[in-house]
Parts: sequence; structure tokens; C-alpha cells
Amino acid sequence: MMEGAASQSAGPDAAAGPPPRAVLVYSPKFSDYDMGAQHPMKPIRLVRTYELIKAAGLLNQPNVSWRRPRRAARDALALVHSERYLTVVRLLSRGALIPDLFAYGLGTGDNPVFPGMYEASALAVGGTVLAVDLVAEGRADVAFNIGGGLHHAHRERAAGFCVFNDPAIGIEHLVRRRPGTKVAYVDIDAHHGDGVEEVFYERRDVLTISLHESGHYLFPGSGFVESIGEGEGRGFSVNLPLPPNTHDAAYLRAFEQVVPPLLEAFAPDLVVTQLGIDSHFADPLTHLQLTLRGYAEVVSRLRQLSPRWVALGGGGYNMDVAPRAWTIAFASMAGVDRPDELPEEVAGQYQVDTFFDATSPAVSREEETSVRALIQESVDQIRRLVFPHHGL
Repeated sequence: MMEGAASQSAGPDAAAGPPPRAVLVYSPKFSDYDMGAQHPMKPIRLVRTYELIKAAGLLNQPNVSWRRPRRAARDALALVHSERYLTVVRLLSRGALIPDLFAYGLGTGDNPVFPGMYEASALAVGGTVLAVDLVAEGRADVAFNIGGGLHHAHRERAAGFCVFNDPAIGIEHLVRRRPGTKVAYVDIDAHHGDGVEEVFYERRDVLTISLHESGHYLFPGSGFVESIGEGEGRGFSVNLPLPPNTHDAAYLRAFEQVVPPLLEAFAPDLVVTQLGIDSHFADPLTHLQLTLRGYAEVVSRLRQLSPRWVALGGGGYNMDVAPRAWTIAFASMAGVDRPDELPEEVAGQYQVDTFFDATSPAVSREEETSVRALIQESVDQIRRLVFPHHGL
């Protein structure tokens, strides 16, 4: 663990009182999760995030530290994934030939096999388990595993660039170690957090909320309002699909109508969030229109709602955007200031010289009206289908 001692100034959204004890979870070996030069999820985004957080002075704050994770053990991975799947991933990782690898979602364009795949995926999980333990055990108030957030992996199948599902494993690890613990999972990635939802779909100790571009337009083609859980879990899976071109104002309005009332009613012991930034207007894979100012407002609200908070990375495929977004997020989590301009030692890596966007997408009055109406329809459905399960 590395610690520093510099400015104690709190960010503009800081709560009263001392800033929270914040931990950044990061390892240079996160870069081993490398699906190839042509793959959109490039490990350099994590390297740049760490370098920008460091250059911005965040790791020099007295309330901030960083921790290197270790690979998760097989028994932790088996909390969510089958033994057969774990064996297949390990064998493929070592260069073995598996005749039915496509049945496991591997060897595809989204999830190519790469050397060390098992170990790199287990390290991402280890980072999330470490972050959860730090906060649950009272050694930190907030923790951010920038290498986590691989929310699409299923019990026996890789999907959407995700081999192991670290958010689900981290949550399951916690609730098994501490029976009676309630966890809220809030996913703001542009893609539906389907793998996490699937694990907890019939349970009420974990509330999952996903705000994402509608499955009518984007992978994985799921996450519609009507998917609210089953059995004891009915009403504890919440999905807010968003139309293409959703912009800051519409997103924030929808977030406020759904997330705060549900979190307050559920009263979780711990909040886990997936902070994907593929909702940004410059992301090459999605069609939402958020700016980094809008994203920062969402993160700020999550901080206010989450006194014990584990955050994870996730989607974000514009290398100019993701590091800035996650540095903004970590500063907000820690309640500390960061400079307005990018530090000189890393500024040459970016096309802008400030943390926030130099431009923003133009939104016509007609488009704004249409987007708001579509989102409000989904919000009203959530109020009818989900809110009564929480006494709202």
C-alpha cells in the first residue's frame, strides 16, 4: 500500500466532515487482460487512468491510498461460475485446444482467447473482492477497482468482453461472509448489466439497478422494464432502458426519479456501482450523449447516496475519455480536489487540455422532447411495477 500526505482540500461536492478514507485498487498487471490490438477494450485505458490519478495528485492526499490486488482463488470464482467453465478457461489460457469453446462464449470476436486469460481475469476479480473487503471491514469508506466491472459474464459463458463476472463474485463473497448484509448494485454502463442481474434475479438481499441504452439498439439486447425479478426477488431487479441520443439533462432527471428513492427505501449496507463511461457522446460503440459534466453529476449523487461504496470500472472505449472520467469519479469518491486542467506530464496523451469536455453534442428541441417522453414512459412503468415492492 502506498500513501502520501498533501493537500486536504475537499471537492465541491464533498459532504460535511472529514473526507472519506478512499482506496484506489490497481495493479500494473491489469494490462495482462489484453484481447488484442484490434479489440476495442484496450488495457492502456487503465494505465492512463492510474497515471492521470497519480499526476493529478490524488494519491498524495492523506485520506487516499492505493492497493495492489492479488488474483482471486478458484473457490471465490466458483461462487458464480461453474467448475467446468473455470477448467475450460484455465485450459484455454494455457494454449490447450477445446473443441466446443464457442459454447462457452470464447474464441469469438468479442471474447477471443489470449495467453494468461485465466490469471488476468482472476486478478480483476481479486481487485473487486479486495475493494469489497476493505469497505465491509471498515478499513476504507470507499474503494475503486478501475480494472473491475466485467458485468456480462455468465455462470458458464463469457460475453461482452467479460470472462469472469467480478461484480457478482464480489457481492456474493460479501453476503456469504456476512449473512444478512444487504447490497445495492447500481450500473451506469451504457450496456445492460445482465450477468450481475442474472445471478441475483430471484433474491431480495441484493437490489440491482441498471441504467443503459435500450436493448432494442444495443448489446446484450436485454434489460427491459418488465424484467423485475422472480420469486422472492420480484421487484429487486430494476431496469431503466434509455433511447439513443439520451443527453445529460434527460439522463439526470431519470436517475433522480428512480435511483435515490429505491436506495433510500432498500437501505443497503453497501453500495456497489459499475461506472462504465461508454455512455459518453464520443464513445465508438454506443449511442448515448452524456458529457463528462453529466457523468460527474451522476457520480456525485452516488457518493451522496452511498456512505459505504465500492466502485468498479467497466465500459469506456474512447481512450481520450475513460481516464478523465474515472479520475473525476475517484476525486469525487475521495472528496478531494483535482486540477481543472490536465497535468502537464500527461497532457500530451489527450486531445483536450482539461478534465471536462471542450465540446458537447447539440440537442434539438424535437429530439429533447422525444427522448424525455420515451424515458418518462419507462420511469412511470418502474413506478408501477417496482416501487410498490419497496413501499413507495
